[in-house]
Amino acid sequence: MNDKHLILREARPDDFDNVSRLMRDAYQQYENFFPPEAWKFYVEDMMDVRRRLNESQLIVAELDGQIAGAVTLYLDAGHSSREVWPRGWAGIRLLAVHPAYRGRGTGRALMEECIRRCRDQGIVTIGLHTTEMMDVARRMYEKMGFVRVPEYDFYPRPGMVVMAYRLDLKPQA
Repeated sequence: MNDKHLILREARPDDFDNVSRLMRDAYQQYENFFPPEAWKFYVEDMMDVRRRLNESQLIVAELDGQIAGAVTLYLDAGHSSREVWPRGWAGIRLLAVHPAYRGRGTGRALMEECIRRCRDQGIVTIGLHTTEMMDVARRMYEKMGFVRVPEYDFYPRPGMVVMAYRLDLKPQA
């Protein structure tokens, strides 16, 4: 992590509205890749952080008292409504870092926190989905050891592939 002042923690109820806006702002750069109706649905889904709370953990990265990033972790990926993962896998969804906080290791720190939580729970495989347009995140996932598993790709509309990745966790020595 590049920033020593970054605090990783579970989101609190008073964070939810800020996290919703952060997710919208973090993903705004992709709007032109979507037809208007698809973008509207995607934004509404990502901003509805409260709906996912019963099945997932909402982890935030706080920097200087501000929410700099967030990620949704499903310890049981079977609860993620968008993805279909094998039994026993965890799932990561909607990693978001506010544009003002990018390049400081926030996204990687959030991912490492997800991995740590999965290890603590004895989970051995984590899945996530991403796209070609999300190239910075995709490269980070690959550097962290995530590998493609195209059998779990999905196609929300013609010409768009949402690529599946997995990380097999090695037991801690």
